Amino acid sequence: GANSICIKDMAGLLTPYGTYDLVKALKETVKIPIQLHSHYTSGLASMVLLKGIEAGVDVIDTAMSPLAMGTSHPATESMVAALKGTEYDTGLDLKALTVVRDFFAPLRQKYLDSGLLDPKMLGVDANTLLYQVPGGMLSNLNSQLKQAGKEDKLEEVLAEVPRVRKDSGYPPLVTPTSQIVGTQAVFNVIMGERYKMVTKEFKDLVAGKYGATPCEIDPDFRKKIVGDEPIIDCRPADLLNDSIDQFKDEIKEYYEQEEDVLSYAQFGQVAVKFFEKRRDAKYGLDGKHDDIVNKVHPV
Repeated sequence: GANSICIKDMAGLLTPYGTYDLVKALKETVKIPIQLHSHYTSGLASMVLLKGIEAGVDVIDTAMSPLAMGTSHPATESMVAALKGTEYDTGLDLKALTVVRDFFAPLRQKYLDSGLLDPKMLGVDANTLLYQVPGGMLSNLNSQLKQAGKEDKLEEVLAEVPRVRKDSGYPPLVTPTSQIVGTQAVFNVIMGERYKMVTKEFKDLVAGKYGATPCEIDPDFRKKIVGDEPIIDCRPADLLNDSIDQFKDEIKEYYEQEEDVLSYAQFGQVAVKFFEKRRDAKYGLDGKHDDIVNKVHPV
């Protein structure tokens, strides 16, 4: 029933010839489109995409050059140029892409100047092949350590990630479990003692609330992390009550469309803040200076 298959190489671990064999085998087996997604963290992604194309992949993921490379994707313009004049020519106009590039170039500098984009995340780190940490996860780890004033601990955290992943049953390092494992690794390092502090999300992961992990979790470790809380060995969603009507009632003052209920169900108070900003913009209110008690709403 799938419409397409995406090979998502979030850690940049695919190799060119391994990719060729994988795509070729898929194309010989299924008729639906195959998409290839790889990050540049290990420095292999451009070669990976090229060999995937030669093997018959239908779609590749890229990023405009100012925001490409590093923990991002290969550059769109470079891939278009590499394929120009071949049987794989994209038909995209490099001159037109330059207009798009010029739009993003100052944004890149803005993010660099503000510290939102760390220069270390723009280069190649071959250690990725050892630590197997996805690009987005690597950026988040660096950001967390920066906020804690522990940037010098990045290598220790990267070495700790595989250990935390092993302890927790080898969950796939893709959102949200990548962030759960990564954050726990950060705590393990900066606290100076493994699992001295455990996040709620990591505890839920070990307890089975995110579903079964690929490998079994050691019972003693599970007991250490979860304590006497019940372990879930079924599909976690089967334990949820139908709360749509309740959610809709809780946000009735902000409700504008069905999607609002889904936003609230997933993001809670973060969604409420968005609803408030949307309302303030719609009615020209100054939300920062609301006086709820006296029902005063500055405009």
